[in-house]
Amino acid sequence: MSIILAFDTSCDDTSCAILGEGKKSNIVISQNFVHEAYGGIMPEQAARTHFENIDQATKEALKQAQCNIKDIDFIAVTIGPGLLPSLLVGVSYAKGLAYRYHLPIIPINHIEGHIFANFIENDIDFPFIVLVVSGAHTHLFLVENFGKYKLLGKTLDDAVGEAFDKVARILGLGYPGGPIIDKLSKNGNPYSFRIPKGLSQKNTLNFSFSGVKTYVKNLVEKSKDLSKTFICDVAASFQKACVDVLCEKTLLALKKYKISRLVLAGGVSANSLLRQQMSQLATENNLNLYLPSISLCTDNALMIAKAAQFRMDLATFDFDLIDAKASLNLV
Repeated sequence: MSIILAFDTSCDDTSCAILGEGKKSNIVISQNFVHEAYGGIMPEQAARTHFENIDQATKEALKQAQCNIKDIDFIAVTIGPGLLPSLLVGVSYAKGLAYRYHLPIIPINHIEGHIFANFIENDIDFPFIVLVVSGAHTHLFLVENFGKYKLLGKTLDDAVGEAFDKVARILGLGYPGGPIIDKLSKNGNPYSFRIPKGLSQKNTLNFSFSGVKTYVKNLVEKSKDLSKTFICDVAASFQKACVDVLCEKTLLALKKYKISRLVLAGGVSANSLLRQQMSQLATENNLNLYLPSISLCTDNALMIAKAAQFRMDLATFDFDLIDAKASLNLV
């Protein structure tokens, strides 16, 4: 099996990984401390920080895998979707290495990487339903085979991870919002507030989270009680409303297409309540559930390397074909 050197700079984590021939590493350099002061990601700052970190990440990945750049057979890189300034750093660096060492490049879709992060630790039969949930994506796909996808539903406005970040900002909790809300929710009552679930109708597999966010905003603005108890209760109620609708839509898709295998992917798949309720859903409906390890939920280059193992047909020496694309659909 070939050795792949992979890069992911799609958003605000600089990541480099090695996979193949018994070699494995996964280096992720977080930028959370850089963007925390802004309450969200600043694209130009993210790109500059990627530029500062990517060489270090590459050296650490090679060292961790105990291999040399001359051992590499292929380079894989995320070309999109993502923040264009960030993507350009990874794509440009990958092209530079490929040109210097005369290596073919495998361009990878970031969403596809998230889906096949599950294949790093599991053998999964096709077909399966996958719920991709992150700061930028909330999608349901039917995966019939590798490279053969059918979009079943998606968010019509905010992605669920984006809603978590915005609600965290409303509550004055900082960035990134997902882990903070998850933690505070453990001390809150999820039934304190009846937060409406967007598009909860059973005739659609699409999602909507902007209304949930607006409801929380109005709730906080009208309240005179901003105690820790109140904040924990709001966080718990908001989280439950989001997780409930994710589970309901996913189960609806599984039943509609008569599929018994379910995969979770993306940063929000690390959410403890989502993992708990999806596990319960799987038990109650006799489903095979595949959850990525927490370290493989968020953006990382190991998932890009894994996807590249299935995408050898895309390998090319024509580097003009490799372009960063902020908007890149899976289907």
